[in-house]
Amino acid sequence: MSQDHTLLKDCPATAIPAGGKVLLPAGAKVFITQTLGGNVTVRTDHGLFRIAKEDTAMIAGYTPSPLGVPADSSETAFSEEAVWAALKTCFDPEIPVNIVDLGLVYDLAVEKNPAGKHAVEVKMTLTAPGCGMGPVIAEDARQKIAALPTVESAKVHIVWDPQWVPQMISEHGRKVLGLE
Repeated sequence: MSQDHTLLKDCPATAIPAGGKVLLPAGAKVFITQTLGGNVTVRTDHGLFRIAKEDTAMIAGYTPSPLGVPADSSETAFSEEAVWAALKTCFDPEIPVNIVDLGLVYDLAVEKNPAGKHAVEVKMTLTAPGCGMGPVIAEDARQKIAALPTVESAKVHIVWDPQWVPQMISEHGRKVLGLE
C-alpha cells in the first residue's frame, strides 16, 4: 500500500511537536508516517501533523487497520488490566511505541464507588518537558479510559517528577526502537 495520499476535504489536524490546531487544505498531499492507536501521523511540505481517528476518512485511499485500534470496549468487563490495555493503544505521534512501553505512565489509581462505577486517575509524563503534544496524548489516553465499561470519570495528569529518561523504556519498547 502506498503511503502517499491526498486529502479529500479540509482536514483538522494537530501540528507536531508544537501541538497547535491547524486545518490542512483539501487536495493537500500527505505521506503517512505512522498509523498506531487509530490516529494517523502525516508529513506534508509544511511539517508533521496528527490526524485524529475520527478525521481519517478525509485521507483518500486510506483504510484504517484493525491493528492498533482498541476493540469495542463495551465487550469486556472493567479491570485494571483493561485500563492498562487501553493505555497501550496510545502513542506519541513521532514514536512507534505506546506510552506504557515508553515508560511514560507513572501511576494508575482506580477507585470503585458504592454504585459500582469507577474513577480512574493516571499520572504520566512526556519524553520532553516542552512537548506541545502532551495535552493531545493525555486526552487520547483519557478518552480511551473513559470509554471502558463502568468508568464514571477518567483523569490523566501530566507530571514531571521523576524526569523521564530513556532507561524507562520497557524491553519490548527497546526492541521496537532497535535499541536492543
